[in-house]
Amino acid sequence: MKEKKRKRTSDVWNDFVEVDRDGVKQPQCKWCKTLFKASRSSSTTTLRRHLLTCLPYMGSKKKQKVLAVESKEVDGNFTVSNFTYDRGRVRELAAHMILYHEYPFSMMEHVVFNKFMSANTPYWEKMSRALAKKECMRTYENEKAKLRTLLKHVNKVHITTDMWTSCQKLSYMVVTVHFIDADWHLQRRVLNFCNVPPPHTGLLIADALEKCFQTWGIENKISSIIVDNASSNDVAIRILKEDFRLKRTLTVGGKLFHVRCCAHITNLLVQYGLGEIRDIVDCVRDGIKYLVASENRLKQFSEIAKQLQLPSKKLILDVPTRWNSTYLMLDAAIQFKEVFPRYGDRDRCFEWVPTVEEWGQVENVCQLLAIFNEVTNIVSGSDYPTANLFLSEVWRMKDILGKKSRDENEYMKSMVRKMSAKFDKYWGECNLLMSIAAVLDPRFKMVLIQFCFPLIYHMPNAAKNIDHVSQVLHELYDEYVHEYNSTLEAQREQDNARMNVSGSSSSVGTGRSMQSGQSLFKSFVRSVDTVQPSKSELDNYLEESIYICEEGSDASFNALDWWKTNSLKFRTLSKLARDILATPITTVSSESTFSAGGRVIDPHRASLSTETVQMLLCGSDWVRALYGLKKSSSNSLQITYMYSSRSRVELGLGSLTNRVRAELEFLLNVNEPSSSVNIGSSNERAELGLDSSCERAEFAQPKLARTRLVYSPGYRIPFSNMRKDMYD
Repeated sequence: MKEKKRKRTSDVWNDFVEVDRDGVKQPQCKWCKTLFKASRSSSTTTLRRHLLTCLPYMGSKKKQKVLAVESKEVDGNFTVSNFTYDRGRVRELAAHMILYHEYPFSMMEHVVFNKFMSANTPYWEKMSRALAKKECMRTYENEKAKLRTLLKHVNKVHITTDMWTSCQKLSYMVVTVHFIDADWHLQRRVLNFCNVPPPHTGLLIADALEKCFQTWGIENKISSIIVDNASSNDVAIRILKEDFRLKRTLTVGGKLFHVRCCAHITNLLVQYGLGEIRDIVDCVRDGIKYLVASENRLKQFSEIAKQLQLPSKKLILDVPTRWNSTYLMLDAAIQFKEVFPRYGDRDRCFEWVPTVEEWGQVENVCQLLAIFNEVTNIVSGSDYPTANLFLSEVWRMKDILGKKSRDENEYMKSMVRKMSAKFDKYWGECNLLMSIAAVLDPRFKMVLIQFCFPLIYHMPNAAKNIDHVSQVLHELYDEYVHEYNSTLEAQREQDNARMNVSGSSSSVGTGRSMQSGQSLFKSFVRSVDTVQPSKSELDNYLEESIYICEEGSDASFNALDWWKTNSLKFRTLSKLARDILATPITTVSSESTFSAGGRVIDPHRASLSTETVQMLLCGSDWVRALYGLKKSSSNSLQITYMYSSRSRVELGLGSLTNRVRAELEFLLNVNEPSSSVNIGSSNERAELGLDSSCERAEFAQPKLARTRLVYSPGYRIPFSNMRKDMYD
């Protein structure tokens, strides 16, 4: 017979609880969570002594309670409640602070920070960096479990991915998932930021992605993957597409599975056209480079601009591999076209003065690039659906190219001819995703398809592509109808089985089964619901007139809100729209994580393990989503294009040194206290005229003061201090 455990009589156990640690029960303080060794004699003297020095316990025993006042930012109201110091909650919030603000773990050990916290509350206990890392890891695991639960209730997801090399000389792959939740809100989460060792072949990339999908349990929910045009990505997508086709998890046979980054295609398209006026662009660039290299030159230049009463706009030095920064440079330089020759009269060494004819060419080119810049800004968003917006923007680009092809200037015709060739190469075939997404926008429907296609495609192919889009859309809708009916059938069988069980239990005394009238009515409704009407939801949706926004409200229209309001009317079609409209058409969201990676893996944390890096970057993204916050960084979202070997080849660039040169030139005009860039190879150091031991070049330029180059042997800083407005 098992001996009955003796009941505890000491009142000290009101403030302690026994916890199991490796099979041994130990007392733990309820207030400060301190663990004590188990006493063989069951003595409570040590526990009582602890309560005399436990600050949370002593604070709770005060007769005068402390009031906590919490204000609400939304309505300005506030709530008042009794304050209780929760040490566990404090540590959790400290972890959230570290992850969100990308602080180092050692911040919790800073002397002044701890003095500040001690002045705020006497209950504060200093946290070590080891404890801070442990709390961050706990937050990472908790948020990971929440995200995995959230993804279980999502029908389809979309993936963006890209590769990045850190200052550790390690290659990382970022995987970002996009979906629309039950409340019709567009969601984006970083799933993985993992190390992928070379060689980065298509097979290796496909294996890394497959492993990520299986870890998160979304291998059967992938609708599309958005990547750039690297050949290894094409191989990886082809492998994944074949695997998913065998599993029969792809919609419409995988016709919407592979999506190319539209922002990257636009970059290649414009860069190819800019080659036609390369000499003029180089002249403007070299002139600005000469001016910003000296504070005295800038001062004289600005004095002339003031005398001419020109707007107080600053010169911008571009990154040659980023066309939108080149556009901003030219657009700013046009404002000072009268200043350039006057400054040349004062400075005999200044020889970069474009002629009146060349300034006219720059103005014409800027009028063309302004359209492409605006299109890039629209489709590069990540907080709103973009797939439904791109078709109209593609038509807009094609329209301006058609008009400029009839320009009277030969240089413009030649430039447009090159851009049109690239346009036809990438968008000459019918893009099903952007077409179907546009149809699912109630403002467009098939009307936009019929309006745009004759201009985008040649007339014989336009009608064929319109029919192809309609056919694939109906095929996709039929798949969703079949899935919806299968779900209803399974639910009806479960209800019948449940009613049979309940009927059997209720008929024990009566000898017959009893069903309520409500249950019989529900069975009838489900049976009627499976009968298809004469017209489908898709046909009814397309036959209705397009939605016309009120004047001035078109820019604020949200297609997701419209589908949420009409989800009961279009029960099946709304599910299709939810999955399609969640598709991003650029990899900007993944590339923005690289900017955060450059800040996290800084010179003081270059030895972080790959697991810790993933915890910090994924955890940072999840904590932002937890509090509904956005990234406050002003760094470039598209800087990674400069690191791609494929971009260098297609843009006619040489070795990696072109990237270093471009970054160094751009840093001359950054209004930041200091900016720096890695000098990774001996070839780069030699071409830049640097010492063989130099591994970092830093430009210190407070508010366009005199620029100086600082060499720091053996010290590397990632290039991350770039202005966002140069790339937006």
